[in-house]
Amino acid sequence: MSLTALAESPFTPAQALPVYLINIDRATERLAEIRRQGEEFGFRFERIHGLDGTLVPRDQWIDVDHERFQRRHGRTILPGEYGCYRSHLMALRRFLASGDEMAVIIEDDVALDADFLARAMAAKEAAPTADLVKLVNHRWGGFRAVSRSSRGDIVGRSLFGPQGSTACYLVTRSGAGKIVQSLAVMSLPWDVAVERGWDMRVSIFSTRTNIAGFSRLQKNTMIGWRRDYRAAKSSPWRRIPAHLFRTLDFFRRLAYVVTTP
Repeated sequence: MSLTALAESPFTPAQALPVYLINIDRATERLAEIRRQGEEFGFRFERIHGLDGTLVPRDQWIDVDHERFQRRHGRTILPGEYGCYRSHLMALRRFLASGDEMAVIIEDDVALDADFLARAMAAKEAAPTADLVKLVNHRWGGFRAVSRSSRGDIVGRSLFGPQGSTACYLVTRSGAGKIVQSLAVMSLPWDVAVERGWDMRVSIFSTRTNIAGFSRLQKNTMIGWRRDYRAAKSSPWRRIPAHLFRTLDFFRRLAYVVTTP
């Protein structure tokens, strides 16, 4: 088998870091595109057969605290969010079952280049205490730089969040174990929950610019459209606990960014 092929078998030593790719079965075009990138740039992925939340009836969802999600986030959970959450836990558990010390988790709508893995490893070297380094974000409000990697990427933390997106991140074995234990029960969307290092006692950093981009297929969302989010939103008075939660998290985030190594 070619080292650039999309694989579902254990990794060989030819690649410096294992890369776990989250992909649901109906996202065939995304799978074809990420396979093309692997062939072009010499990457090998281990596919995680992600959970398609639209295929699981809500009354069959497991490890979900619906009431807490409502209080914290001000709306109900979208099926796509449930599937995303479970899929990332699957990827982290697969990584923990391996003998590797670090891994990169990607979603199937990223756009990679030849320097992707080298930049990811250099970012981790620039933040030696990091349990997780987010390599893709949507926002960088109040970014506080900590160091610059050997590849030129600025690494640090943002005072304001959530930064959005978990399309690509590097995680250590220690970090993955803490995250899986802390986030076993869903009470926030995955991209919000995984940034809350202050709650999980996990050291989380991010790069100042994205190490991976997004492919054209990102526009065909697998999570939900704006109308879906609007429909799931609670009435204004029921969103009051969510506003209070976000206010408290804002101050906890400030303290975390300023004091956590």
